[in-house]
Amino acid sequence: MAKKFRSQLVATGAIAGITLLGLTACSDSGSSEGGSGGSEGSGNLVMWTRAPLESQGKHAVEAYNAAHDKKIQLEILPNDDVEGKVGAAVQTDSLPCLLAGDVVRIPYWTEQGIFTDLTDRIDGLENVKDLQAGHIAAGTIDGKKHTLPFVTDISVMVWNKNLYKEAGLDPEKGPTTMDEFVQQAQAIAKLNKEGVSGSYLAGQSGGALVFTLFPTIWGSGAEVLSEDGSKALLDSPESAELLKAYRTLAETPNGLGAGSREETGATWTAPFQEGKVGVMPYPFTTATGLFANKDFEIGVAPIPGLKGGQSTFLGGDAIGITSSCKDVDGAWDFMAWLMTEDAQKEVFVKNNDTAGNIKVLESAYGSADPRTIIANGVVKDGRTPVARNFNEAFNAPGSPWQLLIQNAVWGDAGALKADNEAITKILGQ
Repeated sequence: MAKKFRSQLVATGAIAGITLLGLTACSDSGSSEGGSGGSEGSGNLVMWTRAPLESQGKHAVEAYNAAHDKKIQLEILPNDDVEGKVGAAVQTDSLPCLLAGDVVRIPYWTEQGIFTDLTDRIDGLENVKDLQAGHIAAGTIDGKKHTLPFVTDISVMVWNKNLYKEAGLDPEKGPTTMDEFVQQAQAIAKLNKEGVSGSYLAGQSGGALVFTLFPTIWGSGAEVLSEDGSKALLDSPESAELLKAYRTLAETPNGLGAGSREETGATWTAPFQEGKVGVMPYPFTTATGLFANKDFEIGVAPIPGLKGGQSTFLGGDAIGITSSCKDVDGAWDFMAWLMTEDAQKEVFVKNNDTAGNIKVLESAYGSADPRTIIANGVVKDGRTPVARNFNEAFNAPGSPWQLLIQNAVWGDAGALKADNEAITKILGQ
């Protein structure tokens, strides 16, 4: 049957995902055995999650295990290994019971039959209307639902307040338009401090690029994909103006950090963490770790549209029960528990992360860091593209989207139309 994937405004939900950092991490436990996901014999259920969201995964599993007899055994997969690991496990029917994955990949995985149909269970949740709808929509095919929200990441604008003071900028005011973004980045660049740049761009990381650049297009009232996800719309006037802004910075001495053109995503967030970047779009899950930084203070604001407005790429992972799982009831108990207000507060609010329960998101952050409250406020304006071949068109190494950015920012700016058509060709396959 034909499947319909649509680009969706998520006013009360999050649906997205990106390839962030190619981190590696050690598992807390051994490998899963067989189609039970390790549940047979041990009584435990194995869950796979990817390294960029390791801390959130650990918080969820530790909180659940502390209150339940049946335990979840968490395994962290290096980000670059996820596709291969899942693919191999599909061939041998040895997927873990619980699988959390990059939301832009969820539609493809669902279509391939990786997840168990959870329609009745999801519809039966008392608070299903409070959950971020996008993570559910990502795993919905022909009306059958397979996934729930796991971890939500959002893209925000961050800036180094210390560098802003040195440059004579107001450290409490980040950019509210793209012109202001360029001007503020250029002011930092003019400091001519060794190793310091106005901004930074992950020029070879498709996931980081959609995460940081798409919000400005959405915030300007434009689209990045057609409604059915089969055509790219990245040769629009709004997109061209955004790319021109980054080209301006690339042509400004110290405008974009050294290595931006070659950045694959492995060290994408590091320059800002090290105090070497003035202002840039950034993952909020990484920004929260800098709140207690003793070397410099950071500001947080929504990513602006070209002339105002705001948006965010609502990222992170959705979670489902795999078709290999022999203990669906046990796996569902974890998923249903995680959707409750108490669990959302314990796992996400407590750690300054973004809740997947909208009621919690709106009411439980009164004592949170003010920057967390600012970040949560942009969720209502969040967007994400959904397309079957999104990963191949945008995230995969050497994708046509990466070539579009390389040309628009550092190379042949006149190739925008042709590069956009190359993306459409992949999306339509």
